[in-house]
Amino acid sequence: QVQLVASGGGLVQPGGSLRLSCVASGFTFSRNTMMWYRQAPGKERELVASITNVGGTTNYVDSMKGRFTISRDNAKNTVYLQMNSLKPEDTAVYYCKVAIFSRQYWGQGTQVTVSS
Repeated sequence: QVQLVASGGGLVQPGGSLRLSCVASGFTFSRNTMMWYRQAPGKERELVASITNVGGTTNYVDSMKGRFTISRDNAKNTVYLQMNSLKPEDTAVYYCKVAIFSRQYWGQGTQVTVSS
């Protein structure tokens, strides 16, 4: 069965950094595009970034460009989200996601809190 296990969240000061990880299993990781989403209380879940399988092409929402970096290590079946220059408005639960054919699979989410 498909499993996505996210980790790396926590409390960080404004301007600080965090690195999120998502370990995948149950499918051929290297053949699939991986994605990060986030959801803050009272807000809709939004796409943060994605990375393709072939060529490792990355895409970012405009507000995250220059601060967030998505990457993957196919040997470890892991996708990462490096977050720098964090702001209080980045506070949210962060989820990793994969779409296999028409079905979507989600990780359990990891909490990121940016506060003084």
